[in-house]
Amino acid sequence: MPFDVLPLGTAIEGPVLIEPRIFGDDRGFLLETYRRDAFLALGIEEEFVQDNHSRSRRGVIRGMHFQRRHGQAKIVRVVRGRVFDVAVDLRAGSPTEGRWCAARLDDRKMHMMYVPAGLAHGFLALSDEVELVYKCAAYYDAADEGGLRWDDPDVGIEWPLEEVGSPIVSSKDAGLPRLSELEFRLEGVAR
Repeated sequence: MPFDVLPLGTAIEGPVLIEPRIFGDDRGFLLETYRRDAFLALGIEEEFVQDNHSRSRRGVIRGMHFQRRHGQAKIVRVVRGRVFDVAVDLRAGSPTEGRWCAARLDDRKMHMMYVPAGLAHGFLALSDEVELVYKCAAYYDAADEGGLRWDDPDVGIEWPLEEVGSPIVSSKDAGLPRLSELEFRLEGVAR
């Protein structure tokens, strides 16, 4: 099996921290970043239809994003730098609704985080430059886009801001609603 599952230390059901097998020598390395049969064996059943790539600088917070009607599962990995990667459970009726989990992802260990549909996703760039790629199980739809405030005190994400100083947040993300203000419907999940 080219992947192992690592504990996330969270009570949220669904997110998975994936450790790839890295084959390295004095020339460099090779690893599989996605293999459908291996991910199926891990319980990740989605068909991924879109790949995204973002670049950020130290202190940038992107998120917390989701799609309202057509939940978008993701497999997130860092190809350059380090991030604090976060998911918040927005699944109506979930016993962990409103709770968050996080993992530190970097370009050395090359761990990946699986974020199932129904969770908001975001990250804080911890290094001078970060490049993050993610596979998505639904196409991006601007009309379906939603978000949750990154600093919602009711969610209480413990961002490691002491490592970066003042966060850099887009005006769009800074204006997102709090969890208590969200009104949306995820596919198969009513709120």
